[in-house]
Formats: sequence, C-alpha cells, structure tokens
Amino acid sequence: MKKEHRLGVSETNLVERHLKVEKASDEQVCAAVEEIDQLYGIDEVSFDPEQKVFILEYDATRLCIDSLEEVITKHGIEICHDWWSRFKEGYYRFVDQNVHDNLTHKPWSCHKK
Repeated sequence: MKKEHRLGVSETNLVERHLKVEKASDEQVCAAVEEIDQLYGIDEVSFDPEQKVFILEYDATRLCIDSLEEVITKHGIEICHDWWSRFKEGYYRFVDQNVHDNLTHKPWSCHKK
C-alpha cells in the first residue's frame, strides 16, 4: 500500500530524522511541532516524550536538518550535545546536502533519463 504524501514531498527525496533534545516543556514542544508541521516540504513531525526525541520526515530537496533545528531551538528547546547526537547530525547534514545537490545534477553518461 502506497502512502499518500503531503504537497511538496517526493517519495524519492523523503528522509526520516530523529533529533534527541535535552529538556523541553510540553508547551515548547507543542509550539515547535505546530510550527514545523506548517513548513513546506515536511511530511510528518512528532515527539516521543519518553525518549525526548523529535521524529521528522521531510523532503530533503526542500528542507534540511539545520532549518528544522533552528525552529526547535527558537522555541527554547536544546538539542542534545552528546557524541552520538553530534555524529548523527553530521551524517544527516551530509545526506541532506547530497540529496539537494543531486536534484540539479546532470548525468554525464548513458544513465540519462
């Protein structure tokens, strides 16, 4: 069964990210989720209060992890700074940039469309 995506989200460029946060009140989380949910290119956003993790699904040609972190921190929520979270953030940035760069890349060989 194929999932229906929001406007501005392509299945090909869809990524899922998990961002752990240090501490956040329910009001801060609700405000951040509400604002992120309105962004063009976001498919789904949720928050797991037990693990303190934002779960974000978005089209990486339209959004990137940095823009989503900016919205989260704007609401006074601090992203976790342990080594694993920093490692994942670096990987997320790399993949997001790769997806974005491949959007405009022209194949040079017989792999043209």
